[in-house]
Amino acid sequence: MNLRLRHFFCGLAFFLALTPNSADAQDSDLGNWLIYIGSKKISQNWNWHHEIQNRNYNTFGDLEQLLLRTGLGYTLRDKNQNLLLGYGYILSENYNDLDEKTPINEHRIFQQFISKQTINDFKLGHRFRLEQRFIESEFKIRFRYFLNARLPLKIGGNNRFYLSGYNEFFLSFEEDFFDRNRLYGGIGYKLSEGINLELGYMNQFLGFSSRDQLNLIMFLNL
Repeated sequence: MNLRLRHFFCGLAFFLALTPNSADAQDSDLGNWLIYIGSKKISQNWNWHHEIQNRNYNTFGDLEQLLLRTGLGYTLRDKNQNLLLGYGYILSENYNDLDEKTPINEHRIFQQFISKQTINDFKLGHRFRLEQRFIESEFKIRFRYFLNARLPLKIGGNNRFYLSGYNEFFLSFEEDFFDRNRLYGGIGYKLSEGINLELGYMNQFLGFSSRDQLNLIMFLNL
């Protein structure tokens, strides 16, 4: 087994070991998101995006949302820019007034444009995404703008660590124009070329309420 695959499976084992076990529903102000994001290069310009997110109401496993996302991307002549057409399936389990869960199915089509740039040691990324959401019998449209930054760290001669942060706001085409905002900060570790792990904290603000989330993210780019 080559070194890159070995790093991938070691990281995957660590990732899965922290996956929450099933637990009874309970109120919690701190949720947990486990996220896997992958990109596979198909040719010089084309890539396949794939993504899994397991979102929990609490730290140890009370499913709030399962998100599966995939898409086909095309890298423009400027190698730092990518266009992508994608599809997502989202299963949400929302609590009702009786403290019982109601499952909601959503199918989502989205178009996005990503642009990357480097300023000194900072790596910046901009993502513009338009979503068409089919939620049970409803249809909604939403726009999202995502800005992320990454700064490498040198700890005892080790340059595999980095700081990571992002902010993303959501705008709805419905009556409530502002949908939500997500602010994230964390620390990452580069296992090998194309394989990264991140652990961070995210605050999600929804109108008049907010919620804290722990995020464990694995990135795989092949």
